[in-house]
Amino acid sequence: MSKFELKLPQMGESVAEATLTTWLKEVGDTIDLDEPVFEIATDKVDSEVPSEVEGKLLEKRFEVDDVIQVGEVVAVIEIEGGASESAVAAEPVPVEEVVTEHVEAVEERVSAAIETVAVESTDFSNSDRFYSPLVKNIAKEEGISLAELDGIAGTGAEGRVTKNDILAYVANRGGQTQVTGNTVKQVPPTAPTIEESAPATAPAVKSEIATRPANSQPAAPPVEIKDGDEIIPLSRMGKLIAKHMTDSISTSAHVQSFVEVDVTNLVNWRNKVKKKFEEREGEKLTFTPIFMEAVALALKKFPMMNISVDGDNVIKKKNINIGMAAALPDGNLIVPVIKNADRLNLVGMAKTVNDLANRARNNALKPDEIKEGTYTVTNVGTFGSVFGTPIINQPQVGILALGAIRKLPAVIETPDGDFVGVRSKMFLSHSYDHRVVNGALGGMFVKAVADYLEDWDSNREI
Repeated sequence: MSKFELKLPQMGESVAEATLTTWLKEVGDTIDLDEPVFEIATDKVDSEVPSEVEGKLLEKRFEVDDVIQVGEVVAVIEIEGGASESAVAAEPVPVEEVVTEHVEAVEERVSAAIETVAVESTDFSNSDRFYSPLVKNIAKEEGISLAELDGIAGTGAEGRVTKNDILAYVANRGGQTQVTGNTVKQVPPTAPTIEESAPATAPAVKSEIATRPANSQPAAPPVEIKDGDEIIPLSRMGKLIAKHMTDSISTSAHVQSFVEVDVTNLVNWRNKVKKKFEEREGEKLTFTPIFMEAVALALKKFPMMNISVDGDNVIKKKNINIGMAAALPDGNLIVPVIKNADRLNLVGMAKTVNDLANRARNNALKPDEIKEGTYTVTNVGTFGSVFGTPIINQPQVGILALGAIRKLPAVIETPDGDFVGVRSKMFLSHSYDHRVVNGALGGMFVKAVADYLEDWDSNREI
């Protein structure tokens, strides 16, 4: 029998790692060709990884919730072929090799036991955050608890704690640090402390702000749980969304602009052509692709809304990739991306929107289909909301919320005078990053979207 190593496959150019969420097979189970062996998650997309061979699951290299790099061996499968078990058994094995193997095995067990004892007092596996081995080693040597480590604000990718972050935290704990290789040693402060330098009669006063580490976050107050309350743990996706939203609030200076739009002509036009469109294209014509077309045109007119902030630099994106927030059956959200949205006509936009929305609901999106968005649109009107104040999807600088379309009495201006009539109206809510987008640009952008929708050609062919 021979062995086959099932590795984590490449899931897109921008995907370097994934989290193992579920084992679909147990050790000893038979596996067919192309049969899923385990499930992984990247950001918000779940995928099954199938076997490339037929055989029996021999070994699992990772546990659920482990973070795996692309190309790492996740499972070992025993397959038919190569030398048979009897042939291998028939070959004589030198005594020296057997002794050496036993010695090496004992040494490995001793080393593992030592490592187990060393980390017994501090276990970071229960954390929802990812920490590198270096960061964990520094935390163990400095006696940093899991609660303290989780409170450190990371400056690395996706908010991860880097070596510099934890060293800065250690330094702010009191004293200075000396680093030798991966080892950190605490050096007592040489300067006199407040108590030492103050007069003996002066009371020693310490404020909570002064003693709190500079980059730690205050802990949330405990929640009182009473009889009858139900405790519902956050799902993996829920944790990711929560972190992404709080990170965005702490990163961008959110400002909102609101515009009311008269979409009567647009509503009447869609009602007139939607049946013919569905018969011809086999697709439903919703309002979403129309709104996406309007946003794409506005982004072309105001390219400084199609940007990202990178430190002290602004990156103006070449492609217009619009994310559309879609609600999932479990209540979570996912944002598939319409790539090069400005290059699609309305028919192509409708087909793309419907395809992404359907596959999002069925959890069939590919990892690259939620990447590289440059601007986001969310339809809060789907749930009856008149308008909303959405949180920016980092690293973008703007997000547009579409309110519900309602029939309202409105003043209509005509050459013969003003009169009151029933009109279809909606609100557009534009949230933008005031660090780089001022009120003029943010307001002109959303007004451009509104003007395009209000000036809709009632005779437009599709």
